[in-house]
Amino acid sequence: MGQGADDVPVIYLHEIRRRYIQGEAPLTVLDGVKLALWAGQSVALVAPSGSGKSTLLHIAGLLESPDEGEVYVAGAPTSQLTDGERTNIRRTDIGFVYQSHRLLPEFTALENVMLPQMIRGLKRRETIKRATEILSYLGLGERVTHRPAELSGGEQQRVAIARAVANAPRCLLADEPTGNLDPGTAEHVFHALMQLVKATRVAMLIATHNMELAGRMDRRVSLVDGKVVELD
Repeated sequence: MGQGADDVPVIYLHEIRRRYIQGEAPLTVLDGVKLALWAGQSVALVAPSGSGKSTLLHIAGLLESPDEGEVYVAGAPTSQLTDGERTNIRRTDIGFVYQSHRLLPEFTALENVMLPQMIRGLKRRETIKRATEILSYLGLGERVTHRPAELSGGEQQRVAIARAVANAPRCLLADEPTGNLDPGTAEHVFHALMQLVKATRVAMLIATHNMELAGRMDRRVSLVDGKVVELD
């Protein structure tokens, strides 16, 4: 069940169910989802629009609560945690990358990556050092003083990745992170994500429509009738 020495998944979704009311009828989006994410493993979530990919990511990242089931983080259940406790797990253990970079426009690339660390309580000197190291690792060492508007789309997304891993999370969740990028730029961003998985042993789940990129990840899963199905 485990991967190497890791005998507990970083995140484990167990029998997750999520329904929404559409008009007067309930719409079941997730219906008994089971999914384990392991340290150092990249997983592609490939499914049509409207199938529940974003809902699954939000539940895995403790941004949304399921109607039934349990989300385990490092083996510990989360359903009974307070909002504050869930926020703390998101701050320390889970990184998010979205299709749109969501960088703060008034701050430089360096400051955008420093912010999550400062919110966590690290000293400014430490945050500058770590943010500079991550940005340099992602090929942005010459761009640290640039604001988002002065960066290309691919550079903006790499800054967003650096911000997502600034607090050394256990898990990285990405929702169509290359969806707004041209193929060449998407390749650079994807390569940066894969480098980080290997270097930091973070568990990564990426929702993507890009089958070519998905084919280069460790696992591919899909959502069929509200359940996770392994592909290949």
